[in-house]
Amino acid sequence: MALEITDKNFEELVLKSDKPVLLDFWAEWCGPCRMVGPVVDELHKEYDGKAVIGKLNVDENPKVATEYGIMSIPALLYFKNGQVVDKQVGAVPKHILANKLDAQLA
Repeated sequence: MALEITDKNFEELVLKSDKPVLLDFWAEWCGPCRMVGPVVDELHKEYDGKAVIGKLNVDENPKVATEYGIMSIPALLYFKNGQVVDKQVGAVPKHILANKLDAQLA
């Protein structure tokens, strides 16, 4: 299961991470989010120790979602050294998310 990122732990787990971060912005009521969720959980297992993979529920944590201008979900942001370096909006196949993550590990 991917890490649960909240407004409270966002800075510590995402912005201060020494590894690349993939953060999935989602909500319970979002159908495409439910399709992407299991893929994000798989990536969490596969990239354990190499990258931080987390999920942020936009309904429960509006502060971070607002700060990053999340208007459509699922929105997946890639962070490196505390900065957004890539993003993907909408449900896409696993290999697309993995390829973008691999680019941050290179």
